[in-house]
Amino acid sequence: KVLNFSPGPTNLPPAVEAAIKQRCFPSPEEKRLGSMALSHRSPEFGTILRRTLALTRKVMKIPDEYEVLFMQGGGHGQFAAVPMNLCSNGSEKATYIINGTWSARAVEEAKKYCDPTVISSVNNDGTYTAFPSVERIENEMDPNSKFLYLCSNETVNGIELHSLPRFSVPLVVDASSDFSSKPITWYESNIGILFACASKNIGHPGVTIVVIRKDLLGNANPFTPGIFNYETNVLAENVWNTIPTFNVDVIGIVMEWLLENGGMNAMESLSIAKSDLLYDLIDNSNGFYSTPVARESGYRSRMNIPFNIGGGSEELTDLFLVECWNRGIVGLRTVTPFAKSMFLRASLYHGVAYDEVVVLAQFMKSFAAKHS
Repeated sequence: KVLNFSPGPTNLPPAVEAAIKQRCFPSPEEKRLGSMALSHRSPEFGTILRRTLALTRKVMKIPDEYEVLFMQGGGHGQFAAVPMNLCSNGSEKATYIINGTWSARAVEEAKKYCDPTVISSVNNDGTYTAFPSVERIENEMDPNSKFLYLCSNETVNGIELHSLPRFSVPLVVDASSDFSSKPITWYESNIGILFACASKNIGHPGVTIVVIRKDLLGNANPFTPGIFNYETNVLAENVWNTIPTFNVDVIGIVMEWLLENGGMNAMESLSIAKSDLLYDLIDNSNGFYSTPVARESGYRSRMNIPFNIGGGSEELTDLFLVECWNRGIVGLRTVTPFAKSMFLRASLYHGVAYDEVVVLAQFMKSFAAKHS
């Protein structure tokens, strides 16, 4: 069996993949169409769409004051869509919290559509290892901001906010890599928009969930394309254009699995257990392994664990990856848009079972014993 620790796209839980095969790819004897072949405006797909919406609301406890959209364009599309929908012209203010590479990329896109204030936790060497304090954010944010933007889990940097803060302006959250791994405090955190690409925890590439508070609709810049206009898509009930029918079906299947396996509290406990296995091993390796985010910071990601070997030894790292490959362990080194990473990364999404993390941890322990 191949153990896939890729940061995404990645595999889904085996039970989900089995259900996808059975439900989405019917045999000729069943005399029905799978979701990939259904018209997005057909009654059959309408049933799938309504079921997925209802399950998503139930599992994620999304209040009635919010709309749920299934959009295209991924995270990069939302980097543009958020300011276009919340700022009616380019001079309106926003505040962006930069705690890693994806939020840094988001603000560069936002500068085309609004006037952002940047609050960054970047270190002198260009790395990120923490999140700006709430006190600092409150002191430095623009009081006229239409929204405050943050990324709750930075996949490249291994930084995660385990609970969302609250500010006086609506919070916009890029939750692409930790969505469905823990409860979301919709009211308590004054969330205005939360978006999540599917290809980490909840599905396959090609669809992005966008949850937007209803009172924020109708303020878009006039030049916002229809495909990115939240109000346009809400009024069209998610079928303004051809929605990715198969991917929406898959999200529904994932939501069923989440519900059957205990929901958000159970997923959070499992994520803590899986990540603790690796962090404890790294911390107790006498420096053979290291990770950039300190335990005491409270910001270690449960989803993406960056680590290096032998102080960054390329020889040991290459040997480690070859031996992983020989054992069917893949996805620990991937190319990012930000060039080659300084660290390997073990990504622990829902498709990675606890027992698979045990296999990786046991190998890491034996490799350290052999090469220390």
